Amino acid sequence: MSKVAVVFWSQSGNTQSMAEAVAEGAGTEAIEVSSFSAADVANYDAFAFGCPAMGAEELESDEFEPVWNECVPELGSKPVALFGSYGWGGGEYLDTWKSQAEDAGVNVVSTVICNDAPDDDALSQLKDLGEELAQ
Repeated sequence: MSKVAVVFWSQSGNTQSMAEAVAEGAGTEAIEVSSFSAADVANYDAFAFGCPAMGAEELESDEFEPVWNECVPELGSKPVALFGSYGWGGGEYLDTWKSQAEDAGVNVVSTVICNDAPDDDALSQLKDLGEELAQ
């Protein structure tokens, strides 16, 4: 079984709900980004990073993005899933995030996005994602 870190930032609680579903599937606890750093990457085999769309379809820049940017060079070939929610626009930020992560060498294995709060289908998909990361 892989040890999975589910790291998230949430403003309204939607992305936190998503993180908790991934963590449930992975048999672990969700970690708020303020409690995670690049130094922690070595302690895990797989990752799920979650952040909602902010501003003009971008990652939250004060807390989440700095930690994400520090972790990227440490991730190596470990599997990484990206997830988040959006409330306006079309959710393009997740495609941009995935593309930039892959360009930086991150092994992105899956993405999950929700418009506002995750529904039952999304929560099931997120739980399954956690199970897959933990294998």
